[in-house]
Amino acid sequence: MPDKIPEEIKKKIEKLVKDLNYHSYRYYVLDSPVISDEEYDRLYRHLKELEEKHNYVLPDSPTQRVGASALEKFEKVKHTEPMLSLDNAFSHDQVREFDKRIKRLLGTENEIEYIVEPKYDGLAIELTYKNGLLFRASTRGDGYEGEDVTQNIRTIKSVPLKIEGSKIPGEIDIRGEVYLDLDEFEKLNKQREKNTEPLFANPRNAAAGSVRQLDPSVTTTRKLYLACYGIGAVKGLNFKSQSELIKWLEESRFPTPARVKLVRGIDNVMDAIRDIEEKRGDFSFETDGAVIKVNDFALQQKLGVKTREPRWATAYKFQAHQGTTKIREIHGSVGRTGVITPFAVFEPVRIGGVTVSRSTLHNWDEIERKDIKVGDTVVVERAGDVIPHVIMVIKEKRTGKERNFPIPERCPACGSKVVREEGEVAVRCVSLHCPAQVQEKIAHFASRGGMDIEGLGEKNVELLYSRGLIKHFEDIYKLKKEELLELPRFAEKSAQNLIEAIEKSKQATLSKFLFAIGILHVGEYAAKVLARNFRRLEDLYEVTPERIMQIKQMGEKIASSLSAFFNDEKNIKTLKSLGLKLNNPDFAFEKKGEMPLEGLTFVITGTLPKSRKEVEDLIEANGGHASSAISASTSYLVVGEEPGLKLDKAKSLGVKTISYNELLKMIEKKPSNLRLF
Repeated sequence: MPDKIPEEIKKKIEKLVKDLNYHSYRYYVLDSPVISDEEYDRLYRHLKELEEKHNYVLPDSPTQRVGASALEKFEKVKHTEPMLSLDNAFSHDQVREFDKRIKRLLGTENEIEYIVEPKYDGLAIELTYKNGLLFRASTRGDGYEGEDVTQNIRTIKSVPLKIEGSKIPGEIDIRGEVYLDLDEFEKLNKQREKNTEPLFANPRNAAAGSVRQLDPSVTTTRKLYLACYGIGAVKGLNFKSQSELIKWLEESRFPTPARVKLVRGIDNVMDAIRDIEEKRGDFSFETDGAVIKVNDFALQQKLGVKTREPRWATAYKFQAHQGTTKIREIHGSVGRTGVITPFAVFEPVRIGGVTVSRSTLHNWDEIERKDIKVGDTVVVERAGDVIPHVIMVIKEKRTGKERNFPIPERCPACGSKVVREEGEVAVRCVSLHCPAQVQEKIAHFASRGGMDIEGLGEKNVELLYSRGLIKHFEDIYKLKKEELLELPRFAEKSAQNLIEAIEKSKQATLSKFLFAIGILHVGEYAAKVLARNFRRLEDLYEVTPERIMQIKQMGEKIASSLSAFFNDEKNIKTLKSLGLKLNNPDFAFEKKGEMPLEGLTFVITGTLPKSRKEVEDLIEANGGHASSAISASTSYLVVGEEPGLKLDKAKSLGVKTISYNELLKMIEKKPSNLRLF
């Protein structure tokens, strides 16, 4: 039995677990890290050392898991074989120790054959092929269950939709990395900066954000690449080694790593690592290390895996590029969703061959945590991050003239008051007239889920905005046919059609309008709930948070957001000027009795007699909530023909399953409330 663990050690381990889990959440789930990879790796290594030394491991320790939970945005996919992370080596000595450990585990003194390749800084992906055709693409997720991103991956031109060649397995899971070239990353961020959108922290997060788009058309606009380097489950082919796999991938027209070197012995491994590091600046992509793998698959099988990573591979991490400079100014940048992000302007400094003059500071919590002030001398790091990060303040160089940069009371773009909800990191501008948010709000307003103005998609919004015809969404209702005819892409018929679609939208439902105006936290479901509880739009003017929270489905966040929006004088003036004739068929108090599906949550899987949208509308119209993700709180899973993975998930969670006809019978139990489409 180990000696009693000192309380201070326990508290240290508990704090490290808490901090690392937070940063893992920011990194893997939100795609918005607030520390560099090297900072995370140092904390992780320290935790691992303490756990091993004191034999004290918490059940939620990041050392006991592979990655982070998959987002609830896409269908979940279980990996046939786990997608494991790699252990890291931070020095040449640790790489040599890795080789010694391999020999010890194999019981041999013979030199081991290794594959050495660059470590790509992207998003790990698994491509599943059945009978030679791309069947599914999924993210790593937590290593055991990821997200189905097939439609988005299909837009990447380097991804084969069909395996070429004569050796085609019945089924194979091919693993690789989706990434952005550095040039493409810089172009993307310049465009986002021009559009006053939040900048991506690094190419990895840009790639992850691009793949995790619900709309594949957004992914199509991002020039993504793929490098394939491994396999999971395979049927119908037998590979003996990593080098044989790479050769097959190349023959089958899969993109492989830019440099793959087969070497024997640790000395040659070190030469290969140095070669990759020396040529690091010549690669078109971001790399922060080199991956070393035992080449022989039989030896890999013999070595096996640990809880979190395979024993037969490791990743050597390159040293970070750092520099020292002074913060000249700190400003706030407004994104299109109204989030205000602080950024620092530096005295220009060369770091890793790149001149750095600015960096995001992420949010005011981070400024406070690192005690950053205007005028401070700071250490800036660029390690796998094209956008650098402030690592620390050199407080010994303070002169007393440094000053704080507080949370602004007014939006730097429009001058409106900003809001920061309790418990939230983000500071937001909620004004309808903020120029940084306008184009996105206009496109959202006109979208199918909103006012459904056919012919007013993103491209036409951009055109009308650039010509000064619409500066806010209320300007849509001031457009004239003669103005449209002077624009490219508009002829007599298309101009007339748009004017008619705009006129038709004036008679939208209250729920669609509430969703269309883009109030923070108000999605389609929340808009429906509001429409059930407020007869007219005017009834929401100057509404209090307390009134909103009387509605059982509404919490503090949405109540605060709605109250802030409907108590802004400019917003109210805008709404009154639109001249809309909204109708509200959802208003619950005009219906007799309780709605048949009130308080129930439904998820749909498979093909039903009507379209998914029609069935979801039917559920919502009868008081229920239609969700896309199944969980323990789901009331019923509506099952059609050829159901997907949701059916398995429902069974494992004990969620009741019903057919479409059974759903209709539930509604028909209360005929006075029956609403069928």
